[in-house]
Amino acid sequence: MDSQRLFAWAFFSLLLLMTWQAWQQDYVTPAPVTEQTAVTTEIPADAALPDLDTQDLDAVPTTADSTSDVPVVAPQTSTADYVTVKTDVLDIKINLRGGDIVEASLPVYPVSKDTPDQYVATLTDQGDRYGVFRTGLTSGAENDPNHLAQFTTARTEYQLADGEDVLVVPLRWSNEAGLSVTKSLTFKRGSYRIDLDFDVANATDSQWAARPYGRIVHTVESPDRSMFDVESYSFKGPVVFDGEKYKKHSPDDLEDEPVRKNDITNGWVAAIEHHFLSAIVPSADAPTRLEAGISGDRFIAGVVSPALIVAPGESANTSLTLFTGPKLQEQLKQISDRLPLTVDYGILTLLADPLFWLLSKVFSFVGNWGWAIIIVTLLIKLAFYKLTEASGRSIAKMRKLQPRLKAIQERYADDRQKLSQAMMELYKREKVNPAAGCLPILIQMPFFLAFYWVLLESVEMRQAPFMLWIQDLSVRDPLFVLPLLMGGAMLMQQRLNPAPADPVQAKVMKVLPVVFTLFFAFFPAGLVLYWFTNTLLGVAQQWKINNVVEAEDRKRD
Repeated sequence: MDSQRLFAWAFFSLLLLMTWQAWQQDYVTPAPVTEQTAVTTEIPADAALPDLDTQDLDAVPTTADSTSDVPVVAPQTSTADYVTVKTDVLDIKINLRGGDIVEASLPVYPVSKDTPDQYVATLTDQGDRYGVFRTGLTSGAENDPNHLAQFTTARTEYQLADGEDVLVVPLRWSNEAGLSVTKSLTFKRGSYRIDLDFDVANATDSQWAARPYGRIVHTVESPDRSMFDVESYSFKGPVVFDGEKYKKHSPDDLEDEPVRKNDITNGWVAAIEHHFLSAIVPSADAPTRLEAGISGDRFIAGVVSPALIVAPGESANTSLTLFTGPKLQEQLKQISDRLPLTVDYGILTLLADPLFWLLSKVFSFVGNWGWAIIIVTLLIKLAFYKLTEASGRSIAKMRKLQPRLKAIQERYADDRQKLSQAMMELYKREKVNPAAGCLPILIQMPFFLAFYWVLLESVEMRQAPFMLWIQDLSVRDPLFVLPLLMGGAMLMQQRLNPAPADPVQAKVMKVLPVVFTLFFAFFPAGLVLYWFTNTLLGVAQQWKINNVVEAEDRKRD
């Protein structure tokens, strides 16, 4: 078995795997609920969390922009009901009803390079892709500083000024009884993290207790799969990390069985899509309730923290951490060491994580993700060179035996048993094992597939330029040059490998480069660059090994 056939099977297996994952997400019945999920300890009545059904959510306008996979944020006019916040990486709109973020766009990430003034929106209360944060404190009373309360602020516009690294937006609420709350959102330069602090002052004559909570409310998006768009297989929806296990929850599963986990430490919830996410992370080590469910056409994922108790005449504070932006792993690690799990490398995460680390280190030296891909592919090839050398030598010897094998096939064309016996005798006499090259290639295959997922899932590849006509490694080559070069490299590799003994298989192998070229023509340029580089290095390696084996044979003769 030669390397080209193995890579062909790997490619088709990869397509099958993506289809299987999509089917799993959409149709498979959820696994039985564990004991931890089944915990039903209720929050005391005086600290109950209000039901977040569609009645207590703002109405969604009927207008929508569905022309892109990510929503386009139209310019908003700030009014007395809203506060706008601008940092170097975030454009935020806060609704004073609830004091929550209802819009977040990313000026560093345009929807496409052709529309640099239209930014990706991770949150929006406009259009079909509704997504907002809901946060607050609830004591169970009718008048609480929850996500329905009316907050006030001294200004309607906040902007991170040049030379400043921190921007604090204070929102205030109070009642006639003497209870006041300052809800502060802290933004930092270059960061998509938002620190949310509740400072409570109790000027009443009785103790006040409330539970802090945070929820992400987001429209359920139906999967729209396309075999020519590998990004369409990325999961979109809620994820929950319970301190030990990370799990994606399909809306169908949540509708049948909502998630409710009590007394979880170091857990969090998030809403993820291909390259971006919004997350809520409670204070570490505090026993927290994690929830996820369906309300109408929206999913809800949230946390409920331990009660904050404030004595008469005293003050107290509590906090949550919000994140909305790209899946930049360094920033995610600073919030929670397991938050990078939202970068969905699938079953190959253990291999993909170190490969991404290596890719990032190479990029820090060369400053170009395209060249980083080429260099890392070369390093992987070098790491496996000795292992794959045995495979190459087996292929070279098999190639030399091709004329003799063809003669045997013609001689015993009508007797399969004698044909097989004669071929095995030839292999034994020439000390050639046709299966010797399979194991080394199978061992390295998971590493190449893991690197494939690194290039597919890492937001760093998004709109990253390479050179010349390739100015975005996350979309297809606009001129289809890379796929054609890859197809040419596969033809070269095919000429260096022995032809299959089976005539039907030989015909299939001849059209395989054409099939690969057509498939890869619609794949992101970064993935095609990787596969082209890997194939070209394979050609160079096999060419060298063929020459070495021929030289050894001449020396023996």
